Order: sequence, then structure tokens, then C-alpha cells
Amino acid sequence: MTVPSFPARIPAVALAGFGVLGALAGCAAGGSAAETNGGADGAASGGPYADGTYEAEGEYVSPGGPESIGVSITLEGDVVTDVTVTPHAEEGNAVQYQGQFASGIAAEVVGKDIDELEVSRVAGSSLTSEGFNQAVDAIKADAAAG
Repeated sequence: MTVPSFPARIPAVALAGFGVLGALAGCAAGGSAAETNGGADGAASGGPYADGTYEAEGEYVSPGGPESIGVSITLEGDVVTDVTVTPHAEEGNAVQYQGQFASGIAAEVVGKDIDELEVSRVAGSSLTSEGFNQAVDAIKADAAAG
């Protein structure tokens, strides 16, 4: 790969910036977004996101402490066609709220463009949505790279 020539101080600053951005992108959402199909092997959606099913972890803080959820989203033409939230809470109110959120999220997001997703309260659960929105951001980054 050929690197264009710039004044000596610009490449160092630019490369440092790319390193920081790459590191931030790699740790987005406090977990990894893993594409399970789609991307280079899947059909392109024609939009900014590749069709496929993507998974990510989302984290948030509840009154009981740090919590996390698993999120799986299937995209077709940038539209959410399926969503699954896997609760990870093991005790306290978080178990109840994550369960309620997981049961109600499909009605809120299936059929919507992924860029329109920004949930605030689902089935009485408001804090779990922070973890969900974080996971959606990681999924969007992964699907855009696909």
C-alpha cells in the first residue's frame, strides 16, 4: 500500500488519530458485535448496512450495579426483521425488568429502519434500554463494516 506524502508532522498525528478511532470502534458497546451471517458472504442490502443477523452485548448501570444484555438483530434492507434480547441479570429487580424488556422489544423495533431505533422505555423497563441502544450502536458499526 502506498502512503501519500505529507509534511512530517501530519502523518504522525493522522496515524495516532486512526489508532484511537480503531481502538474505540473495537471496544464499542463494552462487548463485541459478531456477525453471524451476511456481510461479505451475505446479500448486500443496497443501504449502508449489510443484510444479516448481528449480535452484541449492551451494558448499563441499575440501582443494583452493572448489568448487561445480549442483543441479536436481523437486518434486511436496513430494516429490522427480527430481534432477540437475552437477559443476563441473575438477581434483584434487574431480572424482572430485563425479562419484561425482552418480551416487549420486538413490538417496538421490528419493521423499523435500524437508524430510527432509539428506545427509552419498553414494557415498563427504562434502564435496560440503555444497554439495548448501546448494543444497537455496536451492531450498526459491525453491519456497516460488513
